[in-house]
Amino acid sequence: MSQLISKWNYPTTVRFGAGRIKELPEVLEATGIKNPLFVTDPGLAKLPVVASTLKILDDAKIPYGVFSDVKPNPVDSNLTAGIAVFKQGKHDGVIAFGGGSALDLGKLIAFQAGQTRPIWDFEDIGDWWTRANSDVIAPIIAVPTTAGTGSEVGRAGVITNEATHTKKVIFHPKLLPAIVIADPELSVGMPAFITAGTGMDALAHCLEAYCAPGYHPMADGIAVEGIRLVFENLPKAYANGNDLTARAHMMSAAAMGATAFQKGLGAIHSLSHPIGALYDTHHGMTNAVFMPYVLAFNRGAIEERIVRLANYIGIKGGFDGFAKAILDLRTELKVPHALPGLIKDLDMDDARKELIADMAIVDPTAGGNPVELTKQAALKLLNEAIKG
Repeated sequence: MSQLISKWNYPTTVRFGAGRIKELPEVLEATGIKNPLFVTDPGLAKLPVVASTLKILDDAKIPYGVFSDVKPNPVDSNLTAGIAVFKQGKHDGVIAFGGGSALDLGKLIAFQAGQTRPIWDFEDIGDWWTRANSDVIAPIIAVPTTAGTGSEVGRAGVITNEATHTKKVIFHPKLLPAIVIADPELSVGMPAFITAGTGMDALAHCLEAYCAPGYHPMADGIAVEGIRLVFENLPKAYANGNDLTARAHMMSAAAMGATAFQKGLGAIHSLSHPIGALYDTHHGMTNAVFMPYVLAFNRGAIEERIVRLANYIGIKGGFDGFAKAILDLRTELKVPHALPGLIKDLDMDDARKELIADMAIVDPTAGGNPVELTKQAALKLLNEAIKG
């Protein structure tokens, strides 16, 4: 019984369904936000989906500001700029609108704007989150437009330290958005490449959470159903971006992955994080490249669990059948089989490989891998992902 000890947390209120973005003024009122900062990414800011959402605020005569200086892998200078806009506009809350980068940065702006300590003092280590002044954290409304990170139901944000080129996970319970609007209509215009990458990110979250050691049967159950939803709906959403049913199920799978990974993540993420920090690759697509190599590496510790998983989602052949299904899904989604297909003109010498391996084994997600991720193992997996 000594192993049956754990701590569980479940997400916030989610207003789920097509057309629910129209409820944004009502949600702002419910959270007490009167002058929000609308945080999105520069690409999305130019699209009709943002214009139509801002019109909802205009029609309701709600004042707001817009900030969109967000890199695909947000960095600390993005955060500094966002906080300056937040303070200058005397905003009292954040609408984080977009994919994982906009959601994470929006949450971190709301969190950090009132703090006096540097953001790095709140990294997800031990009880560092207790250093923050909880009373000055602004309320957050999250509106995902992709189906991948699940940041809308998470209590953390990821940001890259530009000085060290390392990704850091910042944690605080109040980083959890007060209310989420999950409207699949907002994801209809998502390009196929982003649909594939974000969908594979959701799969990586569910899969690594399910395989992580520790006692968390509720997270396991959510992860398993999330994996089923991805296998059944990601190919449909990729093939037909207007398939609202598939889009809706993928939004569910994304939130489920982020709910489940409170149990842990693993080597897929710990290897993907330094690659994203150093090469600015799409996070979900980088996870997708590493996925089969890490799955094979962990086989000895997870085979029995994967066999149960395969049986549940209707994949024959046990572990080998599931591994083949992952490869088939990647092929269908045009995921590169190796890192050179993801990173143009990849030139990675031994020193850079050593650096990536060193970064991977100290990444906070490494500890959740079911097999210890040593530096030698990280180098082996990296070389496999380079060679294909």
